[in-house]
Amino acid sequence: MENGSKIYEIYRESMPFNKAAVFSDGTASYRIPPEPMPYESVKIRIRTAHQKISEVLLCAGEKRLSMTVGKTTERFDFYETDLYLTNEAAPYYFMIRFGDEEYYYTRAGVDTVHHAEYDFEIVPGYTIPDWAKGAVFYQIFVDRFCNGDSANDVLDREYNYIGEPTMGIVDWNRYPSSMDVRAFYGGDLAGVMRKLDYLQELGVEVIYLNPIFVSPSNHKYDIQDYDYIDPHYGVILKDEGECLPEGEKSNKMATKYISRVTSKENLEASNAYFISLVEEIHRRGMKVILDGVFNHCGSFNKWLDREGIYEEAEGYEKGAYVSEDSPYHTFFQFHKPESEEWPYNASYDGWWGHDTLPKLNYEASPKLFNYIMRIARKWVSPPYNVDGWRLDVAADLGHSPEYNHYFWRAFRDNVRRANPQALILAEHYGDPQPWLQGNEWDSVMNYDAFMEPVTWFLTGLEKHSDEYRHDMYCNSDAFFGAMRHYMTRFHTQSLMVAMNELSNHDHSRFMTRTNHRVGRTATSGPQAAGEGLNPAIMREAVVIQMTWIGAPTIYYGDEAGVCGWTDPDNRRTYPWGHEDKGLIALHRELIAIHKAYQSLRTGSLKFVYGAHGVIGYGRFNEEEQFVILVNNNDYEVNVQVSVWQLGVVPGRALVRMLYTNTQGFGVDMALYYPEDGILSMRLWPFSSVVLKNFPEHLC
Repeated sequence: MENGSKIYEIYRESMPFNKAAVFSDGTASYRIPPEPMPYESVKIRIRTAHQKISEVLLCAGEKRLSMTVGKTTERFDFYETDLYLTNEAAPYYFMIRFGDEEYYYTRAGVDTVHHAEYDFEIVPGYTIPDWAKGAVFYQIFVDRFCNGDSANDVLDREYNYIGEPTMGIVDWNRYPSSMDVRAFYGGDLAGVMRKLDYLQELGVEVIYLNPIFVSPSNHKYDIQDYDYIDPHYGVILKDEGECLPEGEKSNKMATKYISRVTSKENLEASNAYFISLVEEIHRRGMKVILDGVFNHCGSFNKWLDREGIYEEAEGYEKGAYVSEDSPYHTFFQFHKPESEEWPYNASYDGWWGHDTLPKLNYEASPKLFNYIMRIARKWVSPPYNVDGWRLDVAADLGHSPEYNHYFWRAFRDNVRRANPQALILAEHYGDPQPWLQGNEWDSVMNYDAFMEPVTWFLTGLEKHSDEYRHDMYCNSDAFFGAMRHYMTRFHTQSLMVAMNELSNHDHSRFMTRTNHRVGRTATSGPQAAGEGLNPAIMREAVVIQMTWIGAPTIYYGDEAGVCGWTDPDNRRTYPWGHEDKGLIALHRELIAIHKAYQSLRTGSLKFVYGAHGVIGYGRFNEEEQFVILVNNNDYEVNVQVSVWQLGVVPGRALVRMLYTNTQGFGVDMALYYPEDGILSMRLWPFSSVVLKNFPEHLC
């Protein structure tokens, strides 16, 4: 035995540094507690292989803290030390000395050079509601989901929008036209209520509603009244007046619309219905978040009133377009502020020049600022009790970066004081790091570190279906490179709640992208969006979505096989009665797996295999180890995957929990036995597989 131990020591000393064994992140396995408070002590860990490590240092600012082995397993040593925080952000990285060699470990992995931009960072007091971490979201574009109350439908010629009359669409299955903004299919909150059984059975935990406040468009990103739910989505009790006669352009004559959206009877009834909807959602154990559009409003808004909707309505002040003396005058920036420009001053600033989307002028109006802060508090407070906000074009708000950050700091403070468990997510393209410092947003819609890399790898298309790149298709290096870089722009807790979508209301449907074809509905026609599809690629994508770090977010109908080019074709109706039942069943199975295991909600993520068309990664914590493999090639491949990197115990089997292929999916179990930490598998064409360590108590 003594000679054997000496031989093993000599063998260990002769081995090169095992870079693949080194691992740390911001999860509860490597940072304890994971969300520390100011002036608290936090234990930091890093994992290495059993090797003759000369020294491991935690480098935090000027501090160089020696780390000692706190735990050992069959393959790894876990070094740890305590870091004492102040109330300031604490960046850190690791230095590992191995003989004469020196290595650095950051969020980007092991390197011989320290790259400070990839350092880990702790922001004391940066907490995100636990309910949102890894939660399964479902996004509903209300007009196209389900019509539960035909009495509130928008009618033909009810009013004019962008120069043309509204259309009430009778054929639920009709494709959206290329100019779709004034076409209404009748979806409403009663429809959402009617389908809660379906959403609950699917496994949804959080419902995200596209805008539902009073607004003239079907997308409702042009808010007319922030205080009320649109009666066309809610309840219409008072229904007087007439639709516009043929040829009439003035909305001052749209007396039915004016009655419907200005009547306090309708507005209060709609808010009351929304309260009952939220109560029912909560009773079922689900949450709901609203879409907040605070960068701009709409030209119909009561503060501006370009359309004259409120000019003669009882109980409303004059809008800033109508009168220079309007109490809302400072809410907007007028490029021609001279008195003679009124009444009906059209020189207000529009977002990106759109006069239907007046930009809100916060810097000049404390009154506007206070009004929106009240709105921020109102909807997350009793009796509405909404669970958070998704913020539209959040980085555009204000006229300077400094004011933008000031606004969102105040917004977070107001929301969290009203509801400490409320979530704040933002729409954002580009680096979100400046807003993810613990005092503004919780996270973002995850384009850079999820949607883009997934769609490039699986389809070769960018997310609008506007560009195809063969060099990106099946490129595992590009996939992992993008993920590795963009994930470092998040704190771990913000990554856990990032909205991981395959599709949404601004981009083409993922199912359509599986045809590898560039197109839009205006140029290619809507039928082409459903041609040449490869549903097996869609199944691969759903497997990735439900096993990646973050909050998997289903865009309504994706689970049912809905196709569509980018906006507006991506806003087709949910195909009730014509669903892809197999795809729904796959979603249901994967959601159940996702919800059953903590490692898929808040566990670590590690890349373990990459080749042309093939990716392999793991999700793991101390008890659970998942291995996910995807083959996006049109031929079989054999892979050898280093599952030991995930902490898979030597001699322990991996059980297949779910697989997909060109025929569909299956959940019949099979056991696989890695040899010396290496899993050998044959993967079918266009397939994926989810494996998990065999439970210890069954061994």
